[in-house]
Amino acid sequence: MGVCQADGTRAADFRYVSWEIREGAHKIPGLPCLFDEDETAETLVIFLEDAASSLKLELYYVVFADRDVIARSARITNGGKEAVRLEKMMSACLELPNGSWEAIHFHGRHAMERRLERLPLMHGTMEVGSRRGTSSHQHNPGVILCSPDATEEHGGCYGLSLIYSGSFSMEIEMDQMDSVRAVCGINPEFFEYRLEPGEAFDTPQLMMTYSGSGLGRMSANFHSIIRHNLCRGKYKFARRPVLINNWEATYFDFNEEKILSIARQASELGIEMLVLDDGWFGSRDSDNAGLGDWFVNTDKLKGGLTDLVTGINGLGMKFGIWIEPEMVNEDSRLYREHPDWALTIPGRKPCRSRNQLVLDMSRSEVRDYVFDSIAAVLKSANVEYVKWDMNRSICDVYSAVLPKERQGEVYHRYVLGIYDLMERFTSSFPNILFEGCSGGGGRFDPAILYYSPQIWGSDDTDGIERLEIQYGTSFFYPISAVGSHVSAIPNHQTGRRTPLATRGVVAMAGSFGYEMDLNLLTEDEKEAVKAQVEDYKKYYDLIHNGDYYRLTSPQGDSGFTAWQFVSGDKTRTLLNLVITHVRANAPDLWFKLRGLDPEKRYRLEENGRIYSGSALMNAGISIPMIMGDYPAVQMVLTEV
Repeated sequence: MGVCQADGTRAADFRYVSWEIREGAHKIPGLPCLFDEDETAETLVIFLEDAASSLKLELYYVVFADRDVIARSARITNGGKEAVRLEKMMSACLELPNGSWEAIHFHGRHAMERRLERLPLMHGTMEVGSRRGTSSHQHNPGVILCSPDATEEHGGCYGLSLIYSGSFSMEIEMDQMDSVRAVCGINPEFFEYRLEPGEAFDTPQLMMTYSGSGLGRMSANFHSIIRHNLCRGKYKFARRPVLINNWEATYFDFNEEKILSIARQASELGIEMLVLDDGWFGSRDSDNAGLGDWFVNTDKLKGGLTDLVTGINGLGMKFGIWIEPEMVNEDSRLYREHPDWALTIPGRKPCRSRNQLVLDMSRSEVRDYVFDSIAAVLKSANVEYVKWDMNRSICDVYSAVLPKERQGEVYHRYVLGIYDLMERFTSSFPNILFEGCSGGGGRFDPAILYYSPQIWGSDDTDGIERLEIQYGTSFFYPISAVGSHVSAIPNHQTGRRTPLATRGVVAMAGSFGYEMDLNLLTEDEKEAVKAQVEDYKKYYDLIHNGDYYRLTSPQGDSGFTAWQFVSGDKTRTLLNLVITHVRANAPDLWFKLRGLDPEKRYRLEENGRIYSGSALMNAGISIPMIMGDYPAVQMVLTEV
């Protein structure tokens, strides 16, 4: 914590006052947090006070004993007679007084997010975080402290994951006595918050878990708590439709007939939803204009959205749509009428990342306009899915309605505004499936999952690149949270040509769909797509509701990546394998499966062979050498 008192001093001496235990999970005003529908959680509250300034501090520890998770947040209240200024207010500090630890974090960039990096701790402080106003492509808001010998199945692991979508900081310090502490919360850079007498400030919540049996158990704890105690709404557990998105098929160049043509072919192949991506509104024929003008472009869609959706529904398909509510182009009706609604610094030229500016979501009138205009579109037709995008970071941070002494609050007020807007949409349209997106995976954080049960994993849809992206994602996030699609080849991001079967296997490790013009496929490829859709529907419960195991890592030079799903009752398992480097005269691949019942007997559907669970987990199963470019295998074993 850093606080500037009314007299300019930066001293605070918080002393213990009392404690209490409350039934249920603590709710944080205006912020997403873990909830407790069955009221089995308990909340420990510790009360402290700085007597000299009358600042009061409350520390909240929400204990989910059945999921091995503790959630920590804090509230500071100004009980004095003069305003004070918060300069740093973190969510939690975890102290590890002894032992040797390594740190795992997940860095990246646009189209290559959440890449695992494991490092030994040094004496001093190492930090991962974001100063970009969003949780960012560059670092995910989660770190792991583990013993040097920790593997998927062995070793001690502390996992920390922040439920916040703005700038964050995760500092790990090893001091002169070899003690280790992790301090996590809102990034203090560009942060100041003025507290008037009687006002309070709440921090985001930090999820913490410990596993004494390796990284796999730690991940399972996060998967369970996110699916059951963070995700909400109709699609929390309901099956989500297989979709086709038109973006990589058409980009901005489409009309009603072109979209219907894609939908007709998709319907014949068993795909259940068409999603209309960017370009349907305003004067949006490129990324230079139209953002903020949320009304249908009837030059492209002659009958408006209603006729298009009616036509798609007539094919037996659902309809979804893309929006980017937080952004505005200078070439738009909205900007010409309200230029002060954009975040810009007076007297300075703004940064036009992706040719767009960021709307000031800290302002209620901006949020009201965005909600009213987009809600009118959603009400005009049978829209059942919304992809909520955000294609740039935030800079030029200045709000036209805040005084100069409160400009340090804009970043955080922006995030609170987004949560308010998302809450309005999800509560007003409870039957719509919302998917988060931010230039792909740039705002892939737990807080977004409070409002949308899935997030687009990455704009990189290459089947081989996705192996590493989805591997890193899995350490904190369940498979059900990851939007993952089969796209055309050569891939639009890498130029790689990967077999359709392999692209399907990789995309099935998530919420499944397609990004291509299906009319361009051969008849054999169309039959393959039809089979993929049927397989995904058949395996859906196993993939989305089963336990997930990382069998190998895509990093290194092993030349293959494997993962596994196991049903909750351990009666069925799905093994997935992608070979990224085929070698001449290669030996058979052996895999020891996980999560099975050693006493059960399992039949391999491919050839009818029967194995005991004990043999599969201790001796393993072999896969003969496979030839070709990037081949993949799926194997299903079911209890006899």
